[in-house]
Amino acid sequence: MKSKSGILTNTITDGAYSKMIERINSNQNPNFFFLTYTKQWAVNNFLIIPKQFFTTDIIIKRKPLDQTARRAGWVGCNIDISNVVEAGKIFIIKNSNLIDKKIVETSFNKTLFLREKNVGSKGWIIDIMTCVDSIKKEQFSLDEVYKFEDKLKLKYPNNNFIKDKIRQQLQTLRDKGIIEFIGRGNYKKVIL
Repeated sequence: MKSKSGILTNTITDGAYSKMIERINSNQNPNFFFLTYTKQWAVNNFLIIPKQFFTTDIIIKRKPLDQTARRAGWVGCNIDISNVVEAGKIFIIKNSNLIDKKIVETSFNKTLFLREKNVGSKGWIIDIMTCVDSIKKEQFSLDEVYKFEDKLKLKYPNNNFIKDKIRQQLQTLRDKGIIEFIGRGNYKKVIL
């Protein structure tokens, strides 16, 4: 858990980079909790990022400490939660408002299936979730997701069937209740 006074920012300072990467890539990576509070000790935000969303993509390596530093050469990291998909940010308290327990439980449980996926499969699903999040409206079309084909091709240069993979992952997200298929190549984000 990380906590601080003030507002919840996208970049959160953390510890050693190598240990963080080692932990994320292990089978024992934890869920992460982030809490912000006021000077009067009232909680502003209390957020869970389930471990299935903690990937190396959200860890930013900091430059090593200077040779004059007490721990010269030590390399820390920052956590960039702006790179976490919306389904991976589960608020218990948001803007000082307590979120209904059933909404928190449903949100948390809806993506537990990702824990069963291997790194490659999980990566694809999260990447498609990121594409869907980038479409800033509740309803979207398959063609709108296809616009991310070039970006996905850069990340997966050995995959010659990007559009097929996009459709496959959208079906997975539909089956898991994260999006809804509304017909004729159109989808709707499921909002809790």
